[in-house]
Amino acid sequence: MRGIYLLTLEISKNVDVKIGALGKIHFQRGKYIYIGSAQNGIEQRVERHKSSEKKLFWHIDYLLDNESVKIVDVTKKKGPKDLECETAERLSKVGEPVKDFGCSDCKCDSHLYRISNDLDPSSLF
Repeated sequence: MRGIYLLTLEISKNVDVKIGALGKIHFQRGKYIYIGSAQNGIEQRVERHKSSEKKLFWHIDYLLDNESVKIVDVTKKKGPKDLECETAERLSKVGEPVKDFGCSDCKCDSHLYRISNDLDPSSLF
């Protein structure tokens, strides 16, 4: 399936993580949503994110490599790549951005947001 996906993450404690070229970023304990796209197979991309045996390439890879970070939910939506940035824009209204995370190929402020515990990811579509 081509489309976008939302990874709901739980960060169990405050951590500092080196995120590729972005450098070290402080993450507060809590719930986050990462928005990604996969135009050649969402299922394979999500399985890659869940794997601990991968080369660290994308910003999210570096974050998920930290033992305090877990994927707790995945939400998928069929659609074009621009749906990724449209969803990030909606998420920016209800979440706190991690500046420049996951958006080096677009003009968004971020594709990772710290959110309240009661936000339902499917409400973003």
